[in-house]
Amino acid sequence: MKHRISISFLLLMTYSTLITAQETTKGLSAIIEAMAKVGSSYAPSFSPDASEIAFISNISGSPQLWKIPSSGGWPIQLTNFDDPVSDAVWSPKNNKIALQLAPGGGMNSQIYLINSDGTGLQQLTAGGSTNNWLGVWSHDGNHLAFSSNQKNPAGMDCYLYDMQKGMPSFLTSNQGIGNITDIHHNNEELLLYRLKSRGSNDVFLLRRDGTEKILTRHTGPGSFYGKFSSKGRIYMASNLDRDLIAFGVVEGTEIRIISERRDAELENFIINKAGTMAVLSWNQAGKNEVSLFDLENEKEIRILEMPVELIGLGQFSYDDRLFVFTGNGSTEPSNIWIYDLQRDESKKLTNSPHAGVDLKTLIAPELVTFNSFDGLEISGWLYKPTTGSAPYPTVISFHGGPEGQSRPFFSYTFQALLSQGIAVFSPNVRGSSGFGKTFVNLDNGALRINGIKDITACYEFIVHSGFAAADKVGIMGGSYGGYMVMAGITEYPDMFAAAANLFGVVNFETFF
Repeated sequence: MKHRISISFLLLMTYSTLITAQETTKGLSAIIEAMAKVGSSYAPSFSPDASEIAFISNISGSPQLWKIPSSGGWPIQLTNFDDPVSDAVWSPKNNKIALQLAPGGGMNSQIYLINSDGTGLQQLTAGGSTNNWLGVWSHDGNHLAFSSNQKNPAGMDCYLYDMQKGMPSFLTSNQGIGNITDIHHNNEELLLYRLKSRGSNDVFLLRRDGTEKILTRHTGPGSFYGKFSSKGRIYMASNLDRDLIAFGVVEGTEIRIISERRDAELENFIINKAGTMAVLSWNQAGKNEVSLFDLENEKEIRILEMPVELIGLGQFSYDDRLFVFTGNGSTEPSNIWIYDLQRDESKKLTNSPHAGVDLKTLIAPELVTFNSFDGLEISGWLYKPTTGSAPYPTVISFHGGPEGQSRPFFSYTFQALLSQGIAVFSPNVRGSSGFGKTFVNLDNGALRINGIKDITACYEFIVHSGFAAADKVGIMGGSYGGYMVMAGITEYPDMFAAAANLFGVVNFETFF
């Protein structure tokens, strides 16, 4: 009898354990599914009178074109395609919005024009197997720049679509990636971006007759990005003759630096309609710091208090009082925000859905630094779970690129792991962008092996600091991060307890 009771108790305990395991699995699945369905909104642009803002959002399930009043209110969906909208920008002079559509989510994107009420869809590009990238509007709204490989499958040539004639005209050919970044108010001059090789590009002053003038003559690596002001001056992000990208102005054949920082690179900038002010976005170890800059007196006015860690600058309103931006952070999904320079405050216009996810419970990371095998300082973002105690089971997550950057963005993967008591370390090994020209080129060619050695440095840092359990460290990454996963478990097979290669490169020959 006692024996039968013991067996019955054991069976009951086993059944209870199975039920608990199933419930845990269901609970984990629910958390991951909820995290993965958190929405995002991005790519904002003003209507001509700044009363409305067009943007892209996946609120409806796939990225589509929406608009919202600048004062706030209910968003209106403008497209409902089977395919995702990958880019969009409102004409500066009328109710037309240009958009880029990716058939099947693939590479053969096409450019369309649509009315701001969602009617009158018109295809501007050739279609078929051509690949087309949306560019910028002219200031009078009569022309739209775009890049296409319709003439040369190996390059993205530049075109200008004439809205009055209803047809595109060829501007210039590019042996590789090229696009128009701005159009002068006289419609005769354009700024052309051409990528030379990894870590190096040039900017040209291109005239409508096809003549070109290089503005960024340099040897070796170099990063440049230019825009016109309404006063005709050319402002440039540049790391010519310096390590970190700074803010400058073109004078003749020179780029004179007017704003720079020792602790950050210039990531982007926008210029107001009057040509008197600029908003500068600095990349400081992965976070953005935004400043208002006086172009006439060439001095910084003030640092703007921003609501989240990452800022994607949009554009100024016609009266220069407002600018719109995308805000994203470790505990905040991508949303459309507006900044009022008179009131010196920001306002969130969209509320990307996050059903089943309490954003207040999400975990922000800590920035840490350490030295690799050769003394090189490396940094990374360390996410600590709120349950359990150190040493934690930990996942090291490598970014793609290789010239990408680990940043404190909203990651449902990280947050799902953290909810299960698993810590995350997201490092920036050599070859990452955002830390200067020297750092991003430290893994080129034969130096790639040093980037792989940084994997060991990451492991040793989190283990020796007491943060991670030595026998419970996983590794994951996508694209080039996936390559780092495969390199890590090949070179250091005893180091990792688990590995996840997400669409990563496993053979460079077959990849290319």
